[in-house]
Amino acid sequence: MSFRLPFVPAAVLVAAPLLLSLQLTTAATALADGDPAKGKQIFNKCMVCHSIEQGVNKIGPSLHGVFGRKAGTLAGYNYTDAMKNSGFTWDEATLDKYLTNPRKVVPGTRMVFVGLPKEQDRLDVIAYLKQAGGTAQ
Repeated sequence: MSFRLPFVPAAVLVAAPLLLSLQLTTAATALADGDPAKGKQIFNKCMVCHSIEQGVNKIGPSLHGVFGRKAGTLAGYNYTDAMKNSGFTWDEATLDKYLTNPRKVVPGTRMVFVGLPKEQDRLDVIAYLKQAGGTAQ
């Protein structure tokens, strides 16, 4: 007994995987986007130690303009040697990694916050920081 597959035009065979790839990429991008409004709510935990206002340091440094800033360099804040020597420049990927577990990523940091284990929470906070605080000047 033999089986015959139905005729499928070549254009469908080529286009179908491309459309599937586009759909998967779009879905992944949507999942990777943070929600600044939710991020602002989550950031309330951070406001005990951090400000989003320029020049307003608390226990921790101001996070205004954090994107593109080299870690440990904000004038007027006394960083630990661990943070000064981390070699980081803050961007989405670095903040995501750091916010997962700050003390593991930069041993010796003074930051006592245990981190945000949920990826979506981190993405939301990062989106809020980008919207509210902008980039380094």
